[in-house]
Amino acid sequence: MNIITLPHRDPGIRRDKNKALALTQHRLMILFMLFVVAFASIALRLVEMSLFHTGASRRRSVIASTPLRADIVDRNGLLLATDVTTYDIGVHPNKLLTDPVWLAPQISAILPNNTTASIYSAFVGKGGFHFLQRHVSANDVLRLNALGEPALDYIPDPVRFYPNNELASAIVGFTDIDGNGKAGVEREFDSQLSGPEKGNMPLALSIDARVQEALESELGSAMAQQRAIGAAGVILDVHTGEVMAMASLPQYNPNVPKNATPDEQFNRTTLGVYELGSTFKAMTIAMALDTGVVKSMADRYDARAPLKIANFHIHDDHALNRWLSIPEIFAYSSNIGAARIARDIGAARQRDYLSKLGFLEPVQIELKERGRPLYPTEWSEIATMTVGFGHGIAVSPLHLATAYAALVNGGIMHPATLLKVRPGANIPGKRIFTEATSRTMRALMRLVVTRGTGKLADAHGYRIGGKTGTAEKPQGGTYNHHALISTFAGAFPLDDPHYVIIAILDEPKGTKETFGYETGGWVSAPVVKNVVKRIGPMLGITPDTSRDVDLSSVLPFMK
Repeated sequence: MNIITLPHRDPGIRRDKNKALALTQHRLMILFMLFVVAFASIALRLVEMSLFHTGASRRRSVIASTPLRADIVDRNGLLLATDVTTYDIGVHPNKLLTDPVWLAPQISAILPNNTTASIYSAFVGKGGFHFLQRHVSANDVLRLNALGEPALDYIPDPVRFYPNNELASAIVGFTDIDGNGKAGVEREFDSQLSGPEKGNMPLALSIDARVQEALESELGSAMAQQRAIGAAGVILDVHTGEVMAMASLPQYNPNVPKNATPDEQFNRTTLGVYELGSTFKAMTIAMALDTGVVKSMADRYDARAPLKIANFHIHDDHALNRWLSIPEIFAYSSNIGAARIARDIGAARQRDYLSKLGFLEPVQIELKERGRPLYPTEWSEIATMTVGFGHGIAVSPLHLATAYAALVNGGIMHPATLLKVRPGANIPGKRIFTEATSRTMRALMRLVVTRGTGKLADAHGYRIGGKTGTAEKPQGGTYNHHALISTFAGAFPLDDPHYVIIAILDEPKGTKETFGYETGGWVSAPVVKNVVKRIGPMLGITPDTSRDVDLSSVLPFMK
């Protein structure tokens, strides 16, 4: 028997073959993964082709696009304006795969602004492309895309969105359908907001949305109660010129600017100019102190009878019919006393101070909507006297706010700004009044609230001071006795001034609660009180009854 001997297998050879087999399997796995990735890429491309725009230019994604305009935020980063991606919908009739008789009503159900007939016409019409609708939401685009019709085209088109609706509309403004700024900050900073250099940096405004809401709310309530035709208000940082809030009522919704009336779009705080009445007496007294016309609070002026100048008579609304001291003239709001002081100051010096305070030019602020003040063409003696108590000169509420800031902050005039000032920044300013004059004016303004015409502005512990003002509106070459601009201009806390606050009602009617009175002390002073009580804690100012303004320099001269 022949025995067949099998060749001996070397273990080393077996190990080499196992290694080779493992390597082959690894390579097959890599190849398999490459096929998976390739097929996934093709699938994604098919999805992309169904959503992206075809044509001469590459398609743009329906899911995302880069905003074309920078955001606008308040000083704390709260969003005031932003771009929201919407889509323009069009059709390419030559790419239609679905029966248009069935497709047209399906699209009309998603885009109800388009009739079935108009959509059908677009599909069967001549031409390579037809627009159906602009600014369609992403959700509706997804519903349209689910119809599976390649003839539909989706073109990203950002639209401006204002998440707070009417809030600060006079400041923020609005854009047109193509994203161009048409009012407010949107208009003033149009190139900065839409320019390629904007990057992702929002435009930070000086306003505090919480303070803005409080001001608008209280002005709106007073406007409704008084059946006024409008209202305006400003809250200003006296040390930086930052506008913390600025309101003009009635308001509009910048999301639908086409619905706004001209009255709603009119900015009463910067574009409107008004005779603001006795609030100007603060400037008159400050000028007199600064120039030495008034040397002491004990100085007295004759207010025993109306003052006759040429064919004019200047009288006091609540005549005391006696000689009045400087604190009495201010606290009791004597037109006669203010007119006599203004005459002593003289036309040249009065005009010079008003010029330095910015009253003879449009107010400085980052808005196009700025009104030109009205003032005497000839600064006669009678003009000097009437301007001394706020008649014969019309300025914006923001003019008044910046002037009052200089009155209380130590005498420095800072231009108003709607842009947030960074900590430590160099604040532009020029001296108008001496520190001594400013200190005296703070005492006099506090006196108005504790003893004078502004008692209804007093908020317990907040040390508010200010001046009331009531002026008849000019009409047909004369004054309408039944159409008033009623104002309270103040600051708080006056022992350490931080903020100026202005509240104005346009043509208030008076109520049972005000005993029919329509004056600044009755209708506007309470607005200031209510606003301060709401915003004080927001701004880090809490009521403190243990401190107050030192009135020892003015109280002894009050009766």
